[in-house]
Amino acid sequence: MANERMNLMNMAKLSIKGLIESALNLGRTLDSDYAPLQQFFVVMEHCLKHGLKAKKTFLGQNKSFWGPLELVEKLVPEAAEITASVKDLPGLKTPVGRGRAWLRLALMQKKLSEYMKALINKKELLSEFYEPNALMMEEEGAIIAGLLVGLNVIDANFCMKGEDLDSQVGVIDFSMYLKDGNSSKGSEGDGQITAILDQKNYVEELNRHLNATVNNLQAKVDALEKSNTKLTEELAVANNRIITLQEEMERVKEESSYILESNRKGPKPDRTSEGQALSEARKHLKEETQLRLDVEKELEIQISMRQEMELAMKMLEKDVCEKQDALVSLRQQLDDLRALKHELAFKLQSSDLGVKQKSELNSRLEEKTNQMAATIKQLEQRLRQAERGRQSAELDNRLFKQDFGDKINSLQLEVEALTRQRNHLELELKQERERRLQNSRSIPGKGSQKPEPKMDGKHKIQEENVKLNKPLEESHRCLLIKLQSHPMDQQDQPLSSEKPPKYCQLCQEDCSLTKNVCRNCRGTFCNICSTNELPLPSSIKPERVCNPCHEHLMKQYSTSPS
Repeated sequence: MANERMNLMNMAKLSIKGLIESALNLGRTLDSDYAPLQQFFVVMEHCLKHGLKAKKTFLGQNKSFWGPLELVEKLVPEAAEITASVKDLPGLKTPVGRGRAWLRLALMQKKLSEYMKALINKKELLSEFYEPNALMMEEEGAIIAGLLVGLNVIDANFCMKGEDLDSQVGVIDFSMYLKDGNSSKGSEGDGQITAILDQKNYVEELNRHLNATVNNLQAKVDALEKSNTKLTEELAVANNRIITLQEEMERVKEESSYILESNRKGPKPDRTSEGQALSEARKHLKEETQLRLDVEKELEIQISMRQEMELAMKMLEKDVCEKQDALVSLRQQLDDLRALKHELAFKLQSSDLGVKQKSELNSRLEEKTNQMAATIKQLEQRLRQAERGRQSAELDNRLFKQDFGDKINSLQLEVEALTRQRNHLELELKQERERRLQNSRSIPGKGSQKPEPKMDGKHKIQEENVKLNKPLEESHRCLLIKLQSHPMDQQDQPLSSEKPPKYCQLCQEDCSLTKNVCRNCRGTFCNICSTNELPLPSSIKPERVCNPCHEHLMKQYSTSPS
């Protein structure tokens, strides 16, 4: 029984859903020849017959669902009209035919769900007709009654007089409910579009229904106009008849008055004949007066009917105007829905394009972020390496300061002492040259006789100068190498308080007028020995350096990668 109830409920769901969809797609009033509607009535008949108790009669046991449907008249007073019309149909002879006719009339009245709910709620009354496990006694019956509410959007029209409902065979055709799985999946994928189309179909169906009602009202208006014209004609005929009756009454009155006067004036033996004529005239007068009263009543009835017809015409015209306004508003709503559908489709396309562009942009940004992360890692590694190199350089600088600080000071002092000695010897050499020049000018004849001693003295002075220059150059080179390996230490040390020498440290020429200080070794040089400029670690701009520092720095820059 439980399996049967479940199967019947599923079949009811399928039949109701298929009927609503096909009716909305069809877009017209359904009749008795419509196949989905016939299958719906067959399924409802099976649902009502499930678990039905058999009644014993003289002809045997009989199962009919007409008995429960008759109870609806007691529960819902509006169903009395359907029950009475079913009982009055001449072609129905069996209870099954009456039950089928009742279902069709309830569907036409759009109150089938209301009647079924009222019947299912009174289970104490249904227990007389159904078993305890029947579909109408369980929850499945309430579910089917709730599903029947959707049939209120369907318009149906049945002709019961010529249809044979007694001999129909109720067999469910399952081929109508078999569908392809791919189509169901595709329909589920288009949920939003189907919802919009359902709304559109509903509005169109409502529009058609309103058009049908407007046409019906127009036909009624035409019929009322025709009946109104007929009533006006009948009223004119009644007025003419009333006028003729009034003329006859006046004529009868005149005749009666004339007869009375003649009776008064004439002889008495003719009183019996005159009395008979008078009685006949009185009867005729009474008949005429009664006829006049009837005509007046009929006239009043016709006038009241005419007023009612005019009022009904005005109400119908008002209703037609309202229906037309509603029809115009529904058409506007339909146009708005179409425009909204186009806007939604356009927005959907634009949003899809935006999503694609954003996804591409996100992928590009992710690639860039990955590249940036890799470069940041590389830069961090380089930074760590540079930090380690800086720390090692600072450590070497400290160690060098600790080891060679005193030696550098002593070498500087020796260099200063040697430069002083050299300057002193150069002064003596110049004085000796000037003295000899003066002697040679004062004694011109002696110059050719004694050239060898002069040359010997000159050679001696040059040899002494070379001997003094060799240790000076060696100490200068050592100092340059040490200072070039640690230029920052030399810059940190303060310059000697003594004044720079006046002679170039390379060519030994007097550079008091054009002396230049090398920014790397802090030595004094002439223009020829300090023509180059190079950027130093202590300054961004190129600074003047001597030729030995230039060569050494160029070698150092060419070997170092940075």
